[in-house]
Order: sequence, then C-alpha cells, then structure tokens
Amino acid sequence: MDHSATEITADLVRQLLRDQHPDLAGLPLSLGALGWDNQIWRLGDALAVRLPWATETAGDRLRKEHAWLPALPAPLPLPVPAPQRLGEPSERFPHPWLVTTWLPGTPADHAPITRADAATDALAAFLSALHRPAPATAPTGERGGPLAAVADGVLRGIASAAELGLVPDPDAARAVWADAVAAPAWTGPALWIHGDLHPANVLTRDGTLCGVIDFGDLCAGDPACDLAAPWNLLPDGGVERFHRAYRPTADPATLRRARGWALFRALGGIHVGEAGLRGRPGGKPTWGPPGRAALRRLTATAAPTA
Repeated sequence: MDHSATEITADLVRQLLRDQHPDLAGLPLSLGALGWDNQIWRLGDALAVRLPWATETAGDRLRKEHAWLPALPAPLPLPVPAPQRLGEPSERFPHPWLVTTWLPGTPADHAPITRADAATDALAAFLSALHRPAPATAPTGERGGPLAAVADGVLRGIASAAELGLVPDPDAARAVWADAVAAPAWTGPALWIHGDLHPANVLTRDGTLCGVIDFGDLCAGDPACDLAAPWNLLPDGGVERFHRAYRPTADPATLRRARGWALFRALGGIHVGEAGLRGRPGGKPTWGPPGRAALRRLTATAAPTA
C-alpha cells in the first residue's frame, strides 16, 4: 500500500473541479466511500469523483476505465458506472482522477444478498452479456491469463492463513488449487472480463444485485476469473443455479480454473478482513466473512470432471 501523501478533502476535490471542470464545481459534494484504491466523493445527485489514495496503480486503472468502459457490450443487464470526465495530474493532486455516474445501492459486503435466486439469475445474465470477444487492442492483464501467474501468492496465502487458524483444512484448499492449475488452458477468443468481482464491487438493493462497480481490472482473456464470482458472491446453492443459467455453458476445464480464481479471491478476502490488513487504507473487515464462506463452499464440493 502506498497511501497518498496528499490529504484528500472536500476543498481539494472542489478546487480540482474548478481548475479542470468548472461547470461541475458548484454541485453538492460529500464523501461517499473509502475504497481499496480510490476515495469516492458523491457529486450532486448523479455523479461521483474517484481519486486514487492508496495504491500506485490506481491512477492508471482509472485511465483504463475512462478509455474502455464505453467499449463494453451494450446494453448490459446491470448498471455500471459511465465515465464522464477525466482529471489530469496537477500541482494540486499528482494523479489522474475520474468523474463517473453515481450508482445507487450498497456494496454486498455491507448488505448481503438475501434474494438468492434473483441475484443468481442477475449475475448470470450480466456475465453472459459481458463475456463477448474483445477487440485486439483491448487491455490485457493477470486476471485474464493463466492461474500460474498467481500461484506463489495463493500457496503463501494458504500457508499464512492456516498459521492464523483462518483456513480450517489447508490440505483441502491446496487440493482445490492443484486441480485448478492442472486444468486445460483457455483456447477460445479473448473475452471481456471484469476481473475483480467480489462483494465490495457489486451493489445490492432489496436483497438482490442492482449494479457492478470498479472496473480497474477490466481486461480481455479467459472468462474463468469472472466465473469464480458465484462462489464469492452468492449464498449457498447459488453456484449450481448460476452455471445452469450462464450462456454459453462453461466447459468443465473452465469451471476448474474458475474454482482456482475463487480460491484466490477467498484468500484475499480473508487476509484483508481478518489477517492484519483491516487498519490499512481501504482495509475491510467486512471482506472476511464472505471469504470464509467461499472457502467453505470450495472445499466442500468436488471439481467438475474434464
């Protein structure tokens, strides 16, 4: 974590708007959320300002969202933020920043899903629509590539969480991982993927999904990373219903890789929420329970057969 040396205040955000987007500077402004990468300030009723505050790559990720979110398949069945203005680095603030549309709703790590069937069907419809071939110039990233890229981190994560008593059965977790990395690689076209679907990046209202946010890991590649989402987002029983509804139906090898990405995401939630990162900028104790629930689901079920 690299916490921004610049203190972000309402006065600073308003001055940045006056300097670069003066037509927006008079709108009401209030702090909306402290995310892992960005602070989010609500601007009027319909807009939000996102400013990097805790990671070195956050600004580049905002530039990517500004450039590529408009290129996603449309319409998507769930609302996503629409970039409106890009703010450039300046003497006042040394990072890019972004004005987007504001999406109503509450992150799922604070307001868990209670209408399981509706949420499962909404997630399946969203990813079925998103997972379309991306142009050759689309960004690529770790989340769209092979699981081997994160293998060291996952195995260290299992070991360190086990030492803290946060992984009840480390051998079962290692077995999930070993099966996932042994699955055949993706040979299809590079598809658009969100890349970071966890409870803090989906919004809920009335017990079901109402929006998807934070496309900083947007890239083209293997859809398995996104197909991990049911284990991490949905209540018990949602995984099977999701994969029956998702189109085109995922093959067994893709589902095996998806289980590996789900383990990667579950361990991340456990470490951020319960293994000493809660006090860091953006650290989230609410990430721990979903991570543990996902780990329980993964280790309780067998992998699909190839």
